[in-house]
Amino acid sequence: MREALTARSTAGRTWLRRRTLVGLAVVACAVPAGLAAATAASPAQAATTTPVLVDVRAAHHPGYDRVVFEYTGKGPTAYTVKYVTTLVADGSGQKVPVAGRAILSVVMRDVDAHTVAGKVPTPLRQAFALKNVTSTVRSGDFEAVVSYGVGLQKKTAFHTHRLSSPARVVVDVTTPFTTVNRRVWFADSDKVAANVANPVTSVWRQVLPTTPATGVMDRIYAGPTKAEKAAGLFLQTSRTTGWTNLRISSDGIARVQLTGPCGDGSAVVTVASEIFPSLRQFSTVDHVKVYGPDGTTEYPTGHRDSIPECLEP
Repeated sequence: MREALTARSTAGRTWLRRRTLVGLAVVACAVPAGLAAATAASPAQAATTTPVLVDVRAAHHPGYDRVVFEYTGKGPTAYTVKYVTTLVADGSGQKVPVAGRAILSVVMRDVDAHTVAGKVPTPLRQAFALKNVTSTVRSGDFEAVVSYGVGLQKKTAFHTHRLSSPARVVVDVTTPFTTVNRRVWFADSDKVAANVANPVTSVWRQVLPTTPATGVMDRIYAGPTKAEKAAGLFLQTSRTTGWTNLRISSDGIARVQLTGPCGDGSAVVTVASEIFPSLRQFSTVDHVKVYGPDGTTEYPTGHRDSIPECLEP
């Protein structure tokens, strides 16, 4: 991204400089050196005017969850919001994991998510403990196009509009459904430091009453909120990117398969440490068997918990 941006800026600066030199060639002897230097600096100053994304936030309002993208300057010249089945990264085209049952793609043009100094004011991923919105994930910041995915619990109607002072793109996602509260466990840095045997802590999340276990798994991979991170909670993914094939059998065994890479032998807490209590909170679950991306687990049969070999120390 920076190389393309630098090349574009350099190309623009060279073109402008050539135009300036043509004009100055006729009156070179009449222009003071200081004025010539000031004239040459103006293209670089103009390059800093691209609006920059400075905040991404979300909150619940009666009947909808609101997601706000705030920019410096006038914000994007255009934007599109639509549902997609898969979020892909700009440039590479690789799949970007988004926790939830539905994904809204938000693409904003003629803006950057980074400053000219290379600073990125907003996090790559954010989790929200809202009724429908689970998370926001940046999927692109390339050639003055900023792209995001918004993870949702349910595909519902949405509305978009712009606000000014400051410049904002607003996405309102309706919430015409009921939810129930369930606990989700995350790794706890304080407990890890204190060498607690099971260093995880639970937080409340809203999930759909018809598929609460699915909602809990999605909320795990959405991660802790900004406030929860400040309190020391973090998502230990063990390098996995998501999950699939969740099922709960009549004999009280929950089975779930991890996706993506897997393994972090140096960790004292793994993603299974978060999944086990999150699924065992349900009255229909006595044991949890976590399968690796290759579809294997250490104890596939029997009434006992099980993890894949990739999660072993």
